[in-house]
Amino acid sequence: MCLAFTGAAVFGGFRLIDSPTCQVFGELVSRVETTRPVVALTFDDGPTDEGVEAILPVLAESRVHATFFVTGRALETRIDLGRRLVTAGHELGNHSYSHSRMIFIAPSTVASEVERTDTLIRDAGYTGPIRFRPPYGKKLVELPWYLRQTGRVSVTWDVAPDSDPTLAADADKMATEVVRRVRPGSIVLMHVMHPTGEASRRAVPAIVDGLERRGFDFVTVSELLAIRERP
Repeated sequence: MCLAFTGAAVFGGFRLIDSPTCQVFGELVSRVETTRPVVALTFDDGPTDEGVEAILPVLAESRVHATFFVTGRALETRIDLGRRLVTAGHELGNHSYSHSRMIFIAPSTVASEVERTDTLIRDAGYTGPIRFRPPYGKKLVELPWYLRQTGRVSVTWDVAPDSDPTLAADADKMATEVVRRVRPGSIVLMHVMHPTGEASRRAVPAIVDGLERRGFDFVTVSELLAIRERP
């Protein structure tokens, strides 16, 4: 009985680590319940030259503002790219400093990963609320506890096309999947900053066009949360 219970608890714990919809402490948002046709585009990692140079013109042409969850290490190396994103009107979110899996680690390490990156985001000129996204979406106890204690919101996603290996190499399939799956209040995750993210970068124009044709407006994560908070 004890072994069976322990096994179930361990299995449940590992499912919780990877779940994009729940955590043990604090607030986690994977999608906002709303009837308004709004969607938040989010891009993880970086900033890198490949991602910024490819995505900024696409978003500017369509007057779309997105949320970029940046890592502190990359931002520290290329603070100029972070400033370009901010100047273009985009939101910067915190994706940790080192992009390590933030499970089974000391509270002091959690604090360092979060706070160092927050400081760099401010150094890049971003003045709005800083949302947090766990690296690889993984969290268990230490990270959610720290986020709750410091009043931070953890943001995941409900649509992540390039995380699906059957879609990741095909820009057309990715775009089709996103346009089909997005609902009012969706949060879309993509990885356009990676050197291997060419298909994701090529998918973005078709995603923007397809969702606009469906009547969707694009908002940042903070704007999406504000919609939820209005009476």
